[in-house]
Amino acid sequence: MDSSTNETTHEFPPYFKVYKDGRVERYGVPDCFPTGLDPKTQVQSRDVVVSSDSGVSARLFLPKLNGPDHKLPLVVHYHGGAFCVGSPFIETFHNFLLSLASAAHAVVISVDYRLAPEHPLPTAHQDSWAALQWIATHSNGQGPDPWLNEHADFGRVFLAGESAGANIAHYVAVQAGASGLAGPNILGLLMVHPFFGGKEPSKMYGVMCPTSAGLSDPILYPEVDPNLPSMAGGKVLVCVAEKDPLRDIGLGYSEALRKSGWGGTLCSYETEGEGHGFFLLNPRSHKVEPLIQAMVDFINLD
Repeated sequence: MDSSTNETTHEFPPYFKVYKDGRVERYGVPDCFPTGLDPKTQVQSRDVVVSSDSGVSARLFLPKLNGPDHKLPLVVHYHGGAFCVGSPFIETFHNFLLSLASAAHAVVISVDYRLAPEHPLPTAHQDSWAALQWIATHSNGQGPDPWLNEHADFGRVFLAGESAGANIAHYVAVQAGASGLAGPNILGLLMVHPFFGGKEPSKMYGVMCPTSAGLSDPILYPEVDPNLPSMAGGKVLVCVAEKDPLRDIGLGYSEALRKSGWGGTLCSYETEGEGHGFFLLNPRSHKVEPLIQAMVDFINLD
């Protein structure tokens, strides 16, 4: 065996390293968490194939129903993980989404988009946009998934994500607005600890997105996107954390929306004394429940 195949060209702990032969190795990939009925919350979960061509799938969460004809808000979620790690199929995200579905009494679908760098950005964004288009086929009750057909209220749709997932949720909302996506009535976005570009794009982002236009990349810098004023959704909740290095970026996103001519309503929620993604890293924190409640209030506020 050629010893050069064990040489790395890029190392970005705690995320991944790239070997000279092109192989990608992630640090500590968690096991897949099983679906089924959660006895505590009575939320059911199962997985569904979104695209047999790309292999993209999603995890669905259905809370306890009050009646057979009861339609529930639909939350379309995109997980965080720096575009290169994470999945709704692992325990960390599964449990958070379980809690959100239960507390909001909403149908939640979380998209398992393909990860960089094997699938360079913007593949994750394109997968996620394609997933929303697939979800939209259920708007008339004739789509391939019975839970979405029977229980999701397509007049009350929200896009949500944390960190890189919030970045993706924003991208999808812009595509939906710019294209005039028919079917789902997207009421708003839940942007939790959102990731966007800083003063300069990072080296890791350059490896994951070799075609990036740098400071002119609308994925990193929403303010340069000419379609920003057309973004779907009449309201946005931006959640930040006091000790998060991305706090100012989240606040800057709100300012970019305010200046863009988008014209919707901006809401904010800040968690004091916590850092980036604390609700995933420390789910037993007493500050997790108030954050989820802020999201629930945003979803259920008329």
